[in-house]
Amino acid sequence: MPAHRIPRQSDPMAATHWFAEAAGRALLASEAACVADALRQRIGPSALWLAPLASAPVATEDPGVVVRLHPETAGFDGTLRCTLPLPLVSEGCAVVVVQHVLDLPAVPASELLEDCVRVLAPGGWLWLLSLNPLSPYRWRWRGSGLRAREPIGWRRQLRAAGLTPDSISQGLGPVWAVTAAAGEQEGAGLRAGYLLRAQKRVRPLTPARPQRAIVGWQASPSA
Repeated sequence: MPAHRIPRQSDPMAATHWFAEAAGRALLASEAACVADALRQRIGPSALWLAPLASAPVATEDPGVVVRLHPETAGFDGTLRCTLPLPLVSEGCAVVVVQHVLDLPAVPASELLEDCVRVLAPGGWLWLLSLNPLSPYRWRWRGSGLRAREPIGWRRQLRAAGLTPDSISQGLGPVWAVTAAAGEQEGAGLRAGYLLRAQKRVRPLTPARPQRAIVGWQASPSA
C-alpha cells in the first residue's frame, strides 16, 4: 500500500504534482485516446482542452487548432496565459474537455464549470474526466490533496449549469496497478477515473409574433 503523504499546504498547486508521478501518468496515458476522440468531435477548429499538466498526452499527432490550458498558481497557462473568466468568445467552442482540472483543490470548480458552459456552443459537448472515489486506485492519490466525486454528484451539478449529461459514465484507467489501461467500460466501476459527457441544450427558435393590424380612425373631410 502506498505510503501516506502529507500535502504541501504552502504550495496551492501541490495536487498537480501527483499527475506528474508514475500513478498520475498511468491514468493520463489511459485517457489519451478518449481525449483524442473528444477533440475529433469538434466542428472546425473550435475546441478547449483543460488538462492538469502541460505534458498531458493525447493519442494523436495533430489534434488541430485547440486552445489547450493547464492550471498555474496565478490562473492558467498554455495557448493563452489568463485567469477566469477565460478570454474566449461565448458559445465559440463546439467541444470542451475538462480533464481532472476540477479535481484540483486550488481550482474554483463552480466558477470554472460555469465559464466552460459559457464558451460551449449550443448543441456542443463537454467531456468531463474525473477521479473515481470508489476505485482502489484512490490509495495512489491519498494525501495529495486531490478531491474526487462520484458521477451522480457531477451529473447533478452539470444539470444545474444548464447541460444535459449522459445517464451512464464510462470507466477509464487502471484499477490498482500503476500501468496504463486501454479501453473503456460502461459505468465507472472500480476504474481510477471516469468520463461523463454532457450536452448544452439548443435554444429553440422563437417564432416571430405576427404584427397586429392597427386600425385608426380617419377624420371625415370637412364639409
